[in-house]
Amino acid sequence: MGFQPITRSRPTRAPITREQIAGRLRAHGIAPTHQRIEIAHALFDRGEHLSADQILALVNARHAEASKATVYNTLRLFLEHKLIRELVVDPAKVFYDPNTAPHHHFYDVVTGELTDIPVDAVRIEGLPPLPPGTVTDGVDVIIRTRPQA
Repeated sequence: MGFQPITRSRPTRAPITREQIAGRLRAHGIAPTHQRIEIAHALFDRGEHLSADQILALVNARHAEASKATVYNTLRLFLEHKLIRELVVDPAKVFYDPNTAPHHHFYDVVTGELTDIPVDAVRIEGLPPLPPGTVTDGVDVIIRTRPQA
């Protein structure tokens, strides 16, 4: 599968149950189908920034029943309901973050590792004027790094 970074968004914690996942889905207005629970479990149990292909592999390692289209459609649904965040680190690399609290990221362009940065560790002095009729919905900072030569 090629580029497969393992990235942590949060420290390791107790495993999350599928019942807890179903409750979280319901709390976000999402019907907890079997496949949605398995996709959410892959994201929330690991607490990692994962690509859609990584999520598909994790789900199918357990049950071999999710299609790529199902994973993408479910991720889009989770995004619409603000259950996860989408991180576009470059046009060909998109990751999904189960941590929806405000925060930023370091992205190692060599290893593909994503690391959370607390929101208060980044200071933004100001934003340009917004287009008429709009409000700021959020600011995402991705700091790209590479090993020093």
